[in-house]
Amino acid sequence: MNRTRTALLAVPAALLLALVPGSASAYPNPGTVTGAVVVHDPTMIRTSAGRYLLYATGGGLGHRTSTDRTAFTAGADAFTTKPAWWASYATEAWAPDISYHGGKYLMYYAVSKFGENTSAIGLAGSTTGLPGSWTDYGVVYTSTSGSDYNAIDPNLFVDDDGKWWLSFGSWWTGIKMIRIDPSTGKRYAGDTTRYSIASRPTGSKAVEAPYVVKRNGYYYLFASYDVCCQGTGSTYKVKVGRATSVTGPYRDRNGVAMTNNGGTPVLESHGSVIGPGGQSVMHDVDGDLIVYHYYDGNDGGTPKLGVNLLDWSTGWPVAY
Repeated sequence: MNRTRTALLAVPAALLLALVPGSASAYPNPGTVTGAVVVHDPTMIRTSAGRYLLYATGGGLGHRTSTDRTAFTAGADAFTTKPAWWASYATEAWAPDISYHGGKYLMYYAVSKFGENTSAIGLAGSTTGLPGSWTDYGVVYTSTSGSDYNAIDPNLFVDDDGKWWLSFGSWWTGIKMIRIDPSTGKRYAGDTTRYSIASRPTGSKAVEAPYVVKRNGYYYLFASYDVCCQGTGSTYKVKVGRATSVTGPYRDRNGVAMTNNGGTPVLESHGSVIGPGGQSVMHDVDGDLIVYHYYDGNDGGTPKLGVNLLDWSTGWPVAY
C-alpha cells in the first residue's frame, strides 16, 4: 500500500465530490498488501522508528508487523498468557484499539461470546507495543444479559482539551460513549453518563465498531453497519457522521441523526470485496488511512486486511 497523496492532488475537487459513494463503481479496491493478511477487526499504529504494529481479533489478540505497510508478517499474540479474568466472559479477545499516550502504548479490547452481551472491555499497556510486553490492567467497563447495550468494540479518543472518551457498542440500543480518566485509563468518576451516539431504533439493530476522529473542527464517527462474519454472505459496510461536540449529535451528509438510522457510506461491498468493516483510522506520513477487514470473494470469503487512504477535501471522508 505504497500509494501517496500525489495522484489525489491532481484530481479536481468536483470529481472527488462525484466519487462520494453512490454505486459499486465508486468504491476503491484495497491497497496492495501481502503476507499475513488474514485478519478481523484490525487496529494499526506506526512507531517512531517507522514500524507498523497491527493487532486484530482472535486468541490473545493476533499480531502482524510491517516495515513498509505492504508486506505483513505474523508474530506471537499480544498476550501469550491470557489474563485469568477473561474466563468469565470468553476464551479469546476481540476488536483491539491501539494508541500511544504519555510514552506508553495502550490497547483497549473486548472479551465476549458471539451474539451475547455479557461482555467486558479490558485495557493493557506496553512501552514497546510488541507481543509479550503487554501488562493487563483489567476490566474497564462491562455489560450483562440485562443491559440494553454491549460492551465490545472499544475506541479511545483524546480530545484537544485533554479529555479522554471511550466509544463502544454492538447492536442492542447501539453505540455508547463514556468519559475516561487519563490517569487510570478507566471510567472518569466525575462524569458517569453513558452517552448514546448511534443507533438503529427501527429495523435492524446492526451498528457497531465505532471509531472517532477530529478533523477540521468536526468530530467524525465511523461505524460498521449490518452483518459481519458470514464470509461471502456478509453485508457489513462502513458509514460516518459528524458533529460539533464529541458526544454528538452525529449527523450524516443529509442531516439524518446517527441515532436515527443515519450514516453516510464510506465503504460497501463491490466486486470481490465483500462486507468491509471492523474499521479503524490512523494518521500516517502520507495522510489518514482507513484500516479494515473484508471477505475476499476470490478466496472463498476469507477475511483479509484492507487499507485505503482517506481524502477530506469535501468535508466528508472519501476512500481512495
